[in-house]
Amino acid sequence: MAFSSKNLKSLSPLLFLFYAPLTCLCQSANSTSTSSSNDTSLSGVPGCGNGLNPVYRYLCDRRAAWGIVLETLASAGFLLTIVLLLALLLWSLCICISSRHHRNTNIGSIVTSMSLFLLATAGIFAITFSFIIRLTPQTCPTRLFLFGVLFSLAFSCLLARCLALLGVAAARGWGEPAVALGLFTVQVIIATEWLIIVLVRDKNPCEYSQEEFVMLLIYVLCLLAITLILSLHLLCRNCCTSSYSYTGPINQQGRVHAGLLFLTVLLSACIWVVWITMLTRGNPRLGRRPNWDDPVISIALVVNGWVLLMGHGLSQVAFYCSVKAKSKNVPLDFAGWTHPSADIPGLASQKEGRENGTIMFHHVLQEIDPNKDYTIPRPQTTNYNEPYDEYYGRE
Repeated sequence: MAFSSKNLKSLSPLLFLFYAPLTCLCQSANSTSTSSSNDTSLSGVPGCGNGLNPVYRYLCDRRAAWGIVLETLASAGFLLTIVLLLALLLWSLCICISSRHHRNTNIGSIVTSMSLFLLATAGIFAITFSFIIRLTPQTCPTRLFLFGVLFSLAFSCLLARCLALLGVAAARGWGEPAVALGLFTVQVIIATEWLIIVLVRDKNPCEYSQEEFVMLLIYVLCLLAITLILSLHLLCRNCCTSSYSYTGPINQQGRVHAGLLFLTVLLSACIWVVWITMLTRGNPRLGRRPNWDDPVISIALVVNGWVLLMGHGLSQVAFYCSVKAKSKNVPLDFAGWTHPSADIPGLASQKEGRENGTIMFHHVLQEIDPNKDYTIPRPQTTNYNEPYDEYYGRE
């Protein structure tokens, strides 16, 4: 079925990314949702045991395959993120233990910022299960609160990373995780206030429309837009900066890092445009609301989680570990040092014999033949008054 709105037609290439999986995964969900909506327990559902609460049916129902597929991808992403986080912590611990000098003072801030990002990514994979499970008074607050909070933490870390790479003073060193936490706190306050007003003050049940759900994420959308602009600026600056021989590798790594960061944010922005359009306009026009609402959000969570993990999490940890491995305990090379202060530890040349620059210089001086004339030839003249007239041909 085609969209009737011209605005939706312009987004049809992106909407097809969600429409095709939803058609394949949810084609049997419509036929089974009505029959068991009023049941207190499941019976005869392939893959689910008898007596299972219907709210958990999509975790095991083989006829509605979207739940099984998404929970598998979410579980794999969650485990990979946790393994990556533990590897980062162990690697940084080994670096701190093996470092004898205070040359890696920025390890703590980098590890903290990356740990926050990986924790947010793991939470994005984990919250997928609250959308696979049906909406209940227990899953409703989890959906409303954690969805925006986790994405705000992930995008705040990306924004703080952009500011640090752009050289903003407030995001240097420990300022990077501090900026990320400060931006993240705003969404925590917004989500908490909404829950307190609705659930505590008004004592209403946790019910929301899809438009209200999107309205709670306006601040997250602002973070995403700002991060996209800054990452594009960072990429342009790195591509336009000329590199010389001694800074070529560093600039090349900066370009790759900026490119991956921009690609991660760009794909995340595309995913958000698609799922919001499908949730607010596409599903009602297709006549698929509310059956496709939870699958749309679940697909967005899993896809965006993998984009964040592969685009920034895995690449950033690999980049960090490779740089630290190359720069860890690199000895200073003072070969040929012949300064008179040779007794200063670490400055004198430790080479012996003919490899020592001082001995080689003394050996060269001994090979000079004293019988040879090494003087610079001068113009000969007997005119002492004007000694250079004859040299220049003057009379």
